Parts: sequence; C-alpha cells; structure tokens
Amino acid sequence: MSERKALVVRGGWEGHAPVEATELFLPFLRENGFEVRVEESPEVYADADALAATDLIVQSVTMSEISHDQLKGLRAAVAAGTGMCGWHGGIADSYRNSSDYLQLIGGQFATHPSKEPGQCKGSQEDNYLPYTVELTELGREHPIMAGLDDFELDTEQYWVLHDDLIDVLATTTHPVRPWHPWHRPITSPAVWTRQWGEGRIMVATPGHSVEVLQDANVRTIMERGMLWATRTA
Repeated sequence: MSERKALVVRGGWEGHAPVEATELFLPFLRENGFEVRVEESPEVYADADALAATDLIVQSVTMSEISHDQLKGLRAAVAAGTGMCGWHGGIADSYRNSSDYLQLIGGQFATHPSKEPGQCKGSQEDNYLPYTVELTELGREHPIMAGLDDFELDTEQYWVLHDDLIDVLATTTHPVRPWHPWHRPITSPAVWTRQWGEGRIMVATPGHSVEVLQDANVRTIMERGMLWATRTA
C-alpha cells in the first residue's frame, strides 16, 4: 500500500501561530502513515498535479487572500476526493473576500463576542469567554466524536454564518448579555463536516491558540478529523 500524502498549508495572521499550531500535528500525521509536505502559502493550490496526489489538506491560514487559480485548484481537488480539514480562523476565516471559498467550507467566522466592556483591556483576552461545546445527536454517533462528551473551554467563542449542507457534530450557544445587542441566544456550529463532490471537509472552531489545540478534547477531534477527511477511494 502506497504512503498517503498530506499537505499542510499555513500562513496568514500570526496571531493564530500557524507554524506552531500545525507543528503540533505533524508527528501524528507521520505516525499514521502520511508523507507530509508543508507549504507557507496557498500558492500550491494552483498546482493541479500536486493536489491530485494529495489525500489530505490541513490548512491554517487566517485573514489572507487566495487567487482565482489557487481557489479553482483547491475546489477541483476537494471535489475530486482530496480531504480538507482545519480549525478556527485557519479554515473558517481564511479568505473572507472569496465567496467561492466560503461556499466550499460551508461556514464563516462572523465574530467572537467580548467580555463586559469594563473588563476589556485591549488584548486578545478581551474575547476569551467560558463556554460549552455541546455534542449533537449526530455527533455522538460520528467517528470523530465517539466517546466524547460536552466540554468546557475558556477562549474565543466563534459566531459562525453557515449553510445547511454541513453536518453539525457539535454546537456552542452565545447567551444574551446586557452589553451585547442580540435579544435571544444564538447557536453556532462548533464542529462540522461537509461532503463536497468526492471530498470530505472537517472544521472545528476551537483552536485560537496552541494551548486550546492541546486541550484533550480539541486535539482528539482534530486528529480524528484528519483521518476521517482523508481521501477514502
């Protein structure tokens, strides 16, 4: 059996530590039989031959841009069977000006609500809130989440705009607070999968920092998600 090939694409906003975050998972990929290639930009997506030979793309690129040819290549590769997965802004806030990318992924970061204004100090921690990741009924039966239970995090809680082609494995709910303008609780997907042509996509919104990715639940979800998304044919 030939070795599977994983392509790790990282870059964009340094606040999400794309190098350190992706380095966490390279040993896991190699231990599970992947030959790993690492690229520091999405330029590789325009290389049709490279993507055709890729079984899994792990992307960590936040608030960046993607060219027409790069996006065309990525969409074609996933539709043909290349798997794709990622976490947090590295997949759900990668190329916010590219509507065809948003359609491919199925969910886009909109905001992460902040603490009470009097507690805000102008740092990233202003948006760290305690919240619960709640598994859906589908999630409890899915190989990515099997055996896990609802869990707590204290980090950015993503509010996600999404469509109904995604299969939601876990959610998180933004409560009503006096300093926020919404008037009823808002539930966002926190972990989802998506079938796109022959390809599988897996997204988890926790992962703002290396520390969050080291959480036992988050890391388990990401590692299982990589295996699940890998080309199946």
